[in-house]
Amino acid sequence: MSSESNRKQFWKRNTAKVPGSIQHVYGAQHPPFDPLLHANLIRAGNKPPPATPGKPKKATTFQEFESITSDAWDVGDDDDELLAMAAQNLNIEVVMETANKVRARCEGVVVKKLSDGALNTYFPSLWSVLENIEYFLSLWTSESAALHRQQSLPHRPPLIPLVARLELRKLSWSGIPRQVRPITWKLLSGYLPANADRRESVLQRKRQEYFGFIQQYYDSRNDEHHQDTYRQIHIDIPRMSPESLVLQPKVTEIFERILFIWAIRHPASGYVQGINDLVTPFFVVYVFEYIEEEVENFDVSSLQEEALRNIEADSFWCMSKLLDGIQDNYTFAQPGIQKKVKALEELVSRIDESVHRHMQHYEVEYLQFAFRWMNNLLMRELPLRCTIRLWDTYQAEPEGFSHFHLYVCAAFLVRWRKEILEERDFQGLMILLQNLPTMHWGNEEVSVLLAEAYRLKFAFADAPNHYKR
Repeated sequence: MSSESNRKQFWKRNTAKVPGSIQHVYGAQHPPFDPLLHANLIRAGNKPPPATPGKPKKATTFQEFESITSDAWDVGDDDDELLAMAAQNLNIEVVMETANKVRARCEGVVVKKLSDGALNTYFPSLWSVLENIEYFLSLWTSESAALHRQQSLPHRPPLIPLVARLELRKLSWSGIPRQVRPITWKLLSGYLPANADRRESVLQRKRQEYFGFIQQYYDSRNDEHHQDTYRQIHIDIPRMSPESLVLQPKVTEIFERILFIWAIRHPASGYVQGINDLVTPFFVVYVFEYIEEEVENFDVSSLQEEALRNIEADSFWCMSKLLDGIQDNYTFAQPGIQKKVKALEELVSRIDESVHRHMQHYEVEYLQFAFRWMNNLLMRELPLRCTIRLWDTYQAEPEGFSHFHLYVCAAFLVRWRKEILEERDFQGLMILLQNLPTMHWGNEEVSVLLAEAYRLKFAFADAPNHYKR
């Protein structure tokens, strides 16, 4: 009897509140619901009885507690009133009218004409998407659209800008024409808002913010705590390519400011060799907004001061966006690169066992050559024009710099299968892998490389066991 009495007393509630005790939560009896998904549950005129004020009855045994809470996630009659209210606000005619306007605009959009007539044949859709991003947003932000949203789906954000951005990514995957590459990169990186009405104000604010950082931090470059960082940046910039560009005093000054400010604002990693290379593609692409000739042979100091300030600030923010996704590549011990090199080794062992065993036989470690591939995103292995084309796809591909790059490196290594198997010693393999003959590569070779990388991603990305040997 005593044991049975103890079991009953165990579930009795103590009047004192103790940590971990269960308290009643009001207003959370039922999960959120979607009127469109639960429309069939609406029953007109069926309202729940009003709740009786007062404190709930306390449960003295486990059985009573269980009976009180057993229906916590059941859909009950008290949902009906809310569902009916939502149905009254759902005006299908207004929704369909707005959708028809959007569809008519898409079907009748007039594609802009580029100055280069040949590009009109290959890239009309990209212009169309850039135009439609502005139209879609202007449609949803107009006064009439605001009224429509109030009458139809007041609590749901518009999806049209997202659809347009996804279409922009799809069209950019195969390469972006030079004329629209600057604005497209800014849109894809998330630096530039899709709403055309907000772009100028956002750019102005971000540019002012960047030069505010310079006023606040740049004078500290010679302080004891920061002088080593600045000295390393100053040493690394002349080692970059193309030399004809980075050795221009104006460009060197801009790169030093960008890299130093980024390092000061990211103390978890600070400046690491390799980050300096990531500025160049953004800088070159944004210079294209102001010139038509090739940037390698152009005197950057001849640009107006305002243009140089815009290029510098835009390059800083877009590089920061890129590094936000791969910052573990540059923190202490660079764990991100270590993991990617290991994943590359496992992947190559699965897709081309002959190449993998050949390098194992001559004791070539993947870290000895692939570390630079991951640290510099293949910028030291490809000409600048090929890097820019490669980054078109990286910007368009979800997690392009952090995830898709692994498959590009695997495809890049296997691309030289014949040359690798012909080498018969460690020294010959290392010289080959660190000086691959890509100087004459162009868009065609990069497109083939990306196609093979996409094939590998399709086969292996969602099948992690394929990495295992």
